[in-house]
Amino acid sequence: TPGGGNDLVSRAVAVEMTKNIGQSIVVDNRPGANTIVGMELVAKAAPDGYTLIMTSSTQAINATLYLKLPYDSIKSFAPVSLVGSSPLIIAVPTASSLKSVTDIINAARAKPGDLKYPSAGTGNATHLGGELFASMANVKLTHVPYKGSGPGLTDLSAGRLEVCFSTALSVVPFVKGGRLRAIAVTSAKRSSFMPDLPTVAESGLPGYEASTWYGVIAPAGTARGVVMRLNAEIVKVLQVPDVRERLIAQGIDPVGNSPDEFAAYIKSEIGKWAKIIKSTGVTAE
Repeated sequence: TPGGGNDLVSRAVAVEMTKNIGQSIVVDNRPGANTIVGMELVAKAAPDGYTLIMTSSTQAINATLYLKLPYDSIKSFAPVSLVGSSPLIIAVPTASSLKSVTDIINAARAKPGDLKYPSAGTGNATHLGGELFASMANVKLTHVPYKGSGPGLTDLSAGRLEVCFSTALSVVPFVKGGRLRAIAVTSAKRSSFMPDLPTVAESGLPGYEASTWYGVIAPAGTARGVVMRLNAEIVKVLQVPDVRERLIAQGIDPVGNSPDEFAAYIKSEIGKWAKIIKSTGVTAE
């Protein structure tokens, strides 16, 4: 959806790439079905390099979350480059009485199920981040799925929900605008863009870690030369100071790696999220 993590990263990359390749890159938002709508469109598109998708960790999650997909999470695509990675951020409405991870855990234990959190869709990292938290803290939270991060965070900031486990890219504007208050980051180490924000692990839940990522993929069958050209352009864009600063300011650590490295990374992520999905019993069907 507009304003979501995939949308914002796509536009940051597309604007600069357009300058370099001499052709307009159109960001076409296709929300729905936990990114399956957009993924299926690209999986079935002509492998000519003109139709790409800014995928995310949801690609790896869906591989296990759904018993049947209209594409193969690995075989239907040609990875181009990992664009960036980002921790999730636990945040609450500015007026909330919850001030820390410990406060959230205690509140959830006092009234099981009363704390509601939004996600960008069932099975999304913003959902599973909450499931992992609830499982490790031995509490019950109520998940409220939305079609994208923006609508859920808007409801959270209005006080209709109590907490979120959202991507840094999506939640930072709400925090900077004074509508939400960040409590902790979900990465193993503190983030460079919010160094004063503690990790969940150091805030009362040792061992907790959950992050998300963004990357560009093309349809399977796209010529290797085309993939390498696109890869070179994306890596180049991620070295541009303005682009790097824009991403870092939104909580994204720019990466830019080779197609083979990105392919291996996707496979490893599928394995990691599969363990979480199976252990928590989450299903989308």
